[in-house]
Amino acid sequence: MSIHPSAIVSSDAQIGANVSIGPFTVVHAGARIGADTSIGSHCEIALPSAVGEGAPLLIGDGSLIRSHSIFYEASSFGPGLVTGHRVTVRERTRAGRQLQIGTLSDIQGHCEMGECVRLHSNVHIGQASRVGNFVWIFPYVVLTNDPHPPSSVTRGVTIEDFAAIATMSVVLPGVCIGQGALVGAHSSVTRDVEPGTVVVGAPARRVCLTSEIKLKDGTGRPAYPWRHHFNRGYPEDVVKAWLAEADRLGFEGSAISNKA
Repeated sequence: MSIHPSAIVSSDAQIGANVSIGPFTVVHAGARIGADTSIGSHCEIALPSAVGEGAPLLIGDGSLIRSHSIFYEASSFGPGLVTGHRVTVRERTRAGRQLQIGTLSDIQGHCEMGECVRLHSNVHIGQASRVGNFVWIFPYVVLTNDPHPPSSVTRGVTIEDFAAIATMSVVLPGVCIGQGALVGAHSSVTRDVEPGTVVVGAPARRVCLTSEIKLKDGTGRPAYPWRHHFNRGYPEDVVKAWLAEADRLGFEGSAISNKA
């Protein structure tokens, strides 16, 4: 274990083997930090709050939390959590393995996220959001939750497995983005999006099926499902299953993995 002399770590925090904690970071009593985790400088981990009610913050093994990030108590994250800088995550967030949270993104709590969710920088996840597995959310996307702001009514957004939301899009309260759907850049999504479809615009309207889009690499291969040609950074067991699926369905060139 490596704890910088300027860090403040509660004696009641539970710290796994081979954890490093950077300068001026504060780790509160509710922290449960898994082995082989690295926490950068000026972070605050398991910050107490009235909403958290003293419940622990669980950080899975092999995580990387970069500088100036704040995690409130009462959340749990699977192994391999990775953040950018200046990330904020509020209470009652639940996420599976290998969640990535980009720089300056915030998760407002009371959210659920599946495995291998990718949030780019400056993403806002409103309370009561439900995000499935292998979802991509690109920079400056906002998931809202108040149908007539300001009010005490909360209707979270649902994003199903393998969906992708392109940069600067806004998803309105209660909307469901279907499995494998694509939301184009600068869209305002006001109603549910059917699985496997592309929507674009403000308000967003259906333009085609994702299966109609071809990769712009000269091969003419289908761009979607994206998992049949893109697998960089995903767990080995997941990649093997994707490639087997692609081969079974006859997607040419599917066995070629992306290089870093």
